[in-house]
Amino acid sequence: MTIPEVIQTFTIGIELGYGSSFTGDVEDVDPDTKLYYRGARIFRAIMNDLSRKGMQTAENAILTGTSAGGLATILNCDKFKSLLPDDARVKCVADAAFFINAKTISGTYDIQDEYRRVVTLHGSVKNLPPSCTSIMEPSLCFFPRNVVPYVQTPLFIINSQYDSWQVNHIWVPKYLDPQHVWKNCNSHISNCTFSQRMIIQGYGVEFLKAFLGLTPSFTRGYFITSCYSHGEIVWTNYWFSPTSPRVLNKTIAKAVTDWYFNRAGFHQYIDPYPCARDCALSPS
Repeated sequence: MTIPEVIQTFTIGIELGYGSSFTGDVEDVDPDTKLYYRGARIFRAIMNDLSRKGMQTAENAILTGTSAGGLATILNCDKFKSLLPDDARVKCVADAAFFINAKTISGTYDIQDEYRRVVTLHGSVKNLPPSCTSIMEPSLCFFPRNVVPYVQTPLFIINSQYDSWQVNHIWVPKYLDPQHVWKNCNSHISNCTFSQRMIIQGYGVEFLKAFLGLTPSFTRGYFITSCYSHGEIVWTNYWFSPTSPRVLNKTIAKAVTDWYFNRAGFHQYIDPYPCARDCALSPS
């Protein structure tokens, strides 16, 4: 993420190798897979190590991530803030992480069932916000629609309302496409048939319904595109270039920078383009 005003920056990347977004905390090794589900411990260990190496004196800090890493950003945002000095400017940027609890085209809540299995397998309950788990089933607290209202640290959300991963895994999962008619439509909207585009359009409607249902917040910013894509802020073409998606003639980089440094009073952008489109996102 390029923020020109920050002259001296240190960027630390953390690999996320599983789907519980640094919430797992199980003492015993899984007897079948021989895997350790201890993401929350890993997060704490990394943060403690970074603190010993100077993070505790940081004046500016951003916790960010994409997809499952973006969900980890949301779920761990307040914990991250608590590790920094009280007078530090600490904010979080979650990319492609606003997963919605939508039914598949066959009418089943597959993603909710999947999150329920993840929470159980990884022992995630103890590391989800109590303010959320005290009023609803813990697996529902994996959905940003339910947990973002409880995040106290300033948060910026970047997402497409036509998120291609969500369309192809939540809306139309592979088992509902035995003839593989969606295969060519997975990554480019231009390869989709008219009926497929209408189905994707329906997902966009459901996404905005969930997103705009969030309680208002003066510290929260967002940039919602109409790109048929999933999590590409790592590419300059998407973030800050002549071909970057724009809303009100503002790139995502400019929108996030203005929000981070408390410039301007408007930090909430939704692309008014009426349907999904292919955007020039990947590096040439």
